[in-house]
Amino acid sequence: MLGSFTEADDAVQEAWLRLARSDADSIDNLRGWLTTVVGRVCLNALRSRAARREEPVDDRLPDPVVTRPDEAPGPEQEAVLADSVGLALLLVLDTLTPPERLAFVLHDLFGVAFDEIAPMVGRSVDASRQLASRARRRVRGAAAAGAADATEPVTGVDRARQRAVVEAFFAAARGGDFEGLLAVLDPDVVLRADIGTLATPAGVAAAAGVRRGAHQVARNALMFANPASVLHPALVNGTTGVVVTVDGRPAAVMAFTVTGGRITEIDAWSGQDRLRHLDLPVLGD
Repeated sequence: MLGSFTEADDAVQEAWLRLARSDADSIDNLRGWLTTVVGRVCLNALRSRAARREEPVDDRLPDPVVTRPDEAPGPEQEAVLADSVGLALLLVLDTLTPPERLAFVLHDLFGVAFDEIAPMVGRSVDASRQLASRARRRVRGAAAAGAADATEPVTGVDRARQRAVVEAFFAAARGGDFEGLLAVLDPDVVLRADIGTLATPAGVAAAAGVRRGAHQVARNALMFANPASVLHPALVNGTTGVVVTVDGRPAAVMAFTVTGGRITEIDAWSGQDRLRHLDLPVLGD
């Protein structure tokens, strides 16, 4: 719903505090009551976020789910993870109004009935159904726009090939090999970078914002390459990624979409202020 570990944790804690102040024995449907409370708290958080947002939307990425490769779920569970928390879906959700987002997530992803959703958004059942319908059309439209990049479920062999492409990207960046970078980048590659409110001098990811095209992304990679950084393979939202450390401290999280042997998308989170809220796995060398 929120795309933020911190805000999600706050929403759950607020719901439990409200439950603690209530007479639980008088609640006929505890699951429905908790869903309603959490939904309303999330709705208020989304409205507050929209009201105070000062930074461009492109400069803020939803929090990623990061796992070690050896702790990764099986292929079926991995597909569910990618579909449910994939960055593409979360970015589309950020374009919806708070009521649309609430109605779509609760109904389409969690199967909550519209007669339960209606009181949360302060609309009639029919109006709530329309909110979800509008959101669904936008989500499907975004999915259709990216259908050309759709691939079959990733196998172990595919994952190894993707990992090799990512390793070639970093080797070229560290070696100052501009042509080598162009060889592994799709001509229309997109880089999205989020450094939070405080950037660090680690130089491992990118300047905030969006870069498009192989030449721009390659120049950015050369500018921010850091030979002192250590790369730890990871899965980020179910896709091939790395956690970058400098002097033993996390400095960046990066996710790569690889299609046809070339990198088509890079998502990067960096800066200590941005990373300290993430749930990062314990990393080895």
